[in-house]
Amino acid sequence: MLRTFGDGTMFGDIAGEGPLDVVLLHGWARRGRDFAAVQAALARRGRASLALDLPGFGSSPPPSVAGGARYYASLVAPVLAELGRPVLVVGHSFGGRIATVIAAEHPELVTTVILSGTPLLRDRVAVRSPRPYRAIRWMHRRGWLSDERLEAARHKYGSSDYRAATGVIRDVLVATVAEGYEDELVRIEVPVALLWGELDTVVPVSVAERANALLRVPDPDGRRLRVLAGVGHLVPLEAADALTDLIVEVAR
Repeated sequence: MLRTFGDGTMFGDIAGEGPLDVVLLHGWARRGRDFAAVQAALARRGRASLALDLPGFGSSPPPSVAGGARYYASLVAPVLAELGRPVLVVGHSFGGRIATVIAAEHPELVTTVILSGTPLLRDRVAVRSPRPYRAIRWMHRRGWLSDERLEAARHKYGSSDYRAATGVIRDVLVATVAEGYEDELVRIEVPVALLWGELDTVVPVSVAERANALLRVPDPDGRRLRVLAGVGHLVPLEAADALTDLIVEVAR
């Protein structure tokens, strides 16, 4: 069932009967339907869930401000508050960035956080733009090259996500990739679970291991980080059953 949230600025699919106790946040350039199999499985197990289309993706219109995941967290937090009770938040990739910020800033809205394939930390070594692109950008700043020439260079040298994004969403991407969440990770007080694909080349397991070491929330059984054999980056699609099982296990 598709509904609007956040004063009509965000759409989401609700599945299951009863009070909502699980909210699902998708990855970059994806949509809430990535969690369709998870929602169906949760409904069969008596849990109601909401899968949001984050602003600028799926059915939701773009945001009015080109902010990163911290800005998106300020848009999603009121939606969680609308639900009237703390919920378990699942965040995949970009959605995991948002979930991490919300857990640190608004623990009263969250019972538990599950993160998968989330770029939580800044790269240890900054990756510089290719030299030809830096030269073109330098000449553009001095008025020697046109906007069209700079845009052509962006398409040639930018990442696939950057090339696919347009308008405010491209600016959102630029703001987001510059963010790291070390400060948020050390401040989180609610339980956290990390579910990672062994074959994730977008956000390798090593990122999850480093993030796990920063968390101060107790992990008495040493099972906070779980790695799924044979699974890549898209955990909600590739390992819906494993994600569902974890949600049911840690929900309270």
